[in-house]
Amino acid sequence: MISAERPPRLAPEPLDGFRKDRVYLGADHARNERRTWIVTAICAVTLVAQVAGGVLFHSMALTASGLHMAAHVAALLTAAAAYALARRWAGEPRFAFGTGKLGYLAGFANAVVLAIVAVLMAVESVGRLITPEAVDYDSALPLAAAGLLVTLVCVVLLRPVEGAHGHDREGDLNISAAHLHLSADAAVSVLAIGGLLAGRSLGWAWADPAAGLAGAVLVGQFAVTLIRRGAGALLDTNPSPELAAEIRGRLEAEGERVIDLHLWRLGPGHFAMIAAVAAPKDRTTERLRARLKGLASLSHVTIELRGTDETGHGHVS
Repeated sequence: MISAERPPRLAPEPLDGFRKDRVYLGADHARNERRTWIVTAICAVTLVAQVAGGVLFHSMALTASGLHMAAHVAALLTAAAAYALARRWAGEPRFAFGTGKLGYLAGFANAVVLAIVAVLMAVESVGRLITPEAVDYDSALPLAAAGLLVTLVCVVLLRPVEGAHGHDREGDLNISAAHLHLSADAAVSVLAIGGLLAGRSLGWAWADPAAGLAGAVLVGQFAVTLIRRGAGALLDTNPSPELAAEIRGRLEAEGERVIDLHLWRLGPGHFAMIAAVAAPKDRTTERLRARLKGLASLSHVTIELRGTDETGHGHVS
């Protein structure tokens, strides 16, 4: 297990407002890492209880909930390890732009696992619809309710901090992915309880596996959402068109012209940008960089000055 070291002390901001180091961890990194480890332990205990109850009471809905919880334990371990590794290697010079995106890699991997679990849940549920098994409803219901209660507690513990990342709407995708996993599990638990109640009260033997199938569809939808978000971060899609437009406007405030502009994510709440600007000879990169002061989340800035005819090579700072 990775040792619990102290988070690296963030270097003070330089006078021009932009970071000179490679530490692009989220502002809530330590808090999110600590809570992820706590929730991992809680979910591991719940997993054992749900799977054992599903096998003992022949409940597909309860088994499906347990399988989903197993995916969460793996996902939470991945998320916690990503936090620990990102913290441990934050100052490592081999990483040109730091380790802030390790959480996005973990979130994407977890989304793929979640999609696989959704398929397994669907296959097993269809099998139970075709070949029903007797369900001990009275025994399964209390365990399903307990599982839901535990999941709701974990959802509260892993709730992402809102409004702390400026233009970065995604924030910390690692904690968001873990939170979405558990939210999906809570929904599956509700479906499981509904299926068990319908089976016990109305005699609908198909309700339990049908609840498992509905849960599989819901989990699959959550997985697709996470895959899209994680892929966007890893492929360096424009994280904030609004911020890009504001940067362009500020750089062109005195008649300059932005020839090329790239904006990408370095980590939760941290963006980097490279801009090529056609400007008169009296302009300096320091003058242009000063216009970008105060832009939330803009941590690394590179500006290349070119002549107004776009033929000059200028210099980079």
